[in-house]
Amino acid sequence: MSKKAFIFDLDGVIVDTAKYHFMAWQKLAESLDILFTPEHNEELKGVSRVRSLEIILGLGRVEASEEDKQKWLIQKNEDYLSYIEKMDESEILPNVRETLEFIRRNNQGVALGSASKNARPILEKVGLLHFFDVIVDGNDVTNAKPDPEVFVRAAQLLGVSNENAIVFEDSVAGIQAANIASMLSIGIGDKNVLKEAEYCFPNFLYMDNSFIETLIKN
Repeated sequence: MSKKAFIFDLDGVIVDTAKYHFMAWQKLAESLDILFTPEHNEELKGVSRVRSLEIILGLGRVEASEEDKQKWLIQKNEDYLSYIEKMDESEILPNVRETLEFIRRNNQGVALGSASKNARPILEKVGLLHFFDVIVDGNDVTNAKPDPEVFVRAAQLLGVSNENAIVFEDSVAGIQAANIASMLSIGIGDKNVLKEAEYCFPNFLYMDNSFIETLIKN
């Protein structure tokens, strides 16, 4: 039985930092007199920081210089960091810790594959950093999902082939990235949105250990 790589996205899979991104983007949008709603926020899922800003500026038809854009990106990140500074273990999504513990007990590889540039400090704050053999985040890759670079790199660092990698994702772009890399894609969220995923669960409470066992054995 070959060793598997279990690769987790961060935002919306392990912790819900998405709400803090929304709050920070909304604060920036308000400062530019742009209406930015939770519906608009859906368009930013799995999208790079620069592209997210372009989408928001597009909503308000705001033209901006590169200098302004850089200033706003820094401002948004500083607001976001001030929100996540207060995170603790209560922010871990349901049954994530138990799932990680079960995978580790079965001696499987565990990696993080996230676009977040703040993955390590977040995992540290919520007390999950020690579960991960490998962390590949926005500081380590150049291509955003649906490019599979972040997942391919994580599997390589674990010494596991793509075919033996399993990806947990909450975004359409993330599921597409896993599928492009010939990895097993598991959606965490709404199955109508994540319909390209091989399997989909509302959250980890719906995924029992026997399912993980099957993934390890197959």
